[in-house]
Amino acid sequence: MPHDPFREARLRGGILKCPFQDEDIPMLLRHADVRAAARDWQTFSSDAPFRVPIPSEEDLRPVRQLPIETNPPEHREYRRIVEPFFKRSKLPEVIAQVQQLIEEMIADAASRKTIEIVRDFALPIQSHALTYLLNVPESEAETYIEWGVHVFHDENGKGSQLTAYLDRALDRAAENPGDDFFSALHRARFQDRPLTREEMMGFANLTFAGGRDTIIHTISSVIHHFAHHPDDLAALRDDPTRCVLASEEFFRAFMPLTQIGRVCPLATEVHGQTVPPGGRVALGWAAANFDEEVFENPEQVDLARKPNPHVSFGFGPHLCLGAPHARLIVRTLLESLADRVAAIDLVSEVPHLEENPAFRRENGYASLEVTMTAGP
Repeated sequence: MPHDPFREARLRGGILKCPFQDEDIPMLLRHADVRAAARDWQTFSSDAPFRVPIPSEEDLRPVRQLPIETNPPEHREYRRIVEPFFKRSKLPEVIAQVQQLIEEMIADAASRKTIEIVRDFALPIQSHALTYLLNVPESEAETYIEWGVHVFHDENGKGSQLTAYLDRALDRAAENPGDDFFSALHRARFQDRPLTREEMMGFANLTFAGGRDTIIHTISSVIHHFAHHPDDLAALRDDPTRCVLASEEFFRAFMPLTQIGRVCPLATEVHGQTVPPGGRVALGWAAANFDEEVFENPEQVDLARKPNPHVSFGFGPHLCLGAPHARLIVRTLLESLADRVAAIDLVSEVPHLEENPAFRRENGYASLEVTMTAGP
């Protein structure tokens, strides 16, 4: 059962001051406050390169991520450039590819005595599925897997392996254009001009980093939940149509992204606290997903929860571009587990911990070893 470390602060005042990188950042914790701030881009701006993530990422990447680190109207124009590729997850051929991938991964897992879920199951699923989304050769997934769970945290810093890969991919697309994501960036136009190389890198950087550890942590949390709650897996087996609602509940309860930042251009009052010009506010996605005013028994994983207005894919103009892709992967995983797995037994677990002087949150798993028994 997930634990909500923000409950007391949310009930007490709706805000939690969190120190990050010599900056005390107030985190909004209530569902209504988070959604209101996500809509109000004039007060809570995303036009802040490297400072939208918390902690900020000046030391982790060399380019501004697009379109997430911009405001309307530029944000809308940038977003239109890549939307067609992120909608590929709704194509029958992509759906079939993801289904085959996950069925093969489950068969492989069930053939082993044990399997480590994070690196040997979730990471390959995320990496191969990304090649389908971007319409690049599936063999590229082996490179993505070599990077590990966190693409920015390599031995050279600033995600140098990712940056080098993206440079090569963009060069290849310029020389031999095709129907892939990188070629589309070369063809794209912004305000009646081609994209600059930096803009192309900004789109590509976010595409590879934004949906990586989030998908991996969600998959590992699903597997862990079924290991502890076999009745929930049995319920999906009895009625596979429940997989859509169940996937939304997993997104709510095991939200991998605790928060995201916004910068206040002007001094702003937030629940009695003054944020100075240029200061940041955190939108507490994970805390909002457990708001008692919105979700009954929020710490209970209810796979039939409806309605379920979670904010795991954000809210407002910056609604996550990758949401259809994430939903496809998790829904297909649930359907395939219900159809092909009789039991999941836990062998060992090491939770992935997110720690701050103001809170401590379990967020997916650093490692998770299970036995998966074929069935039903």
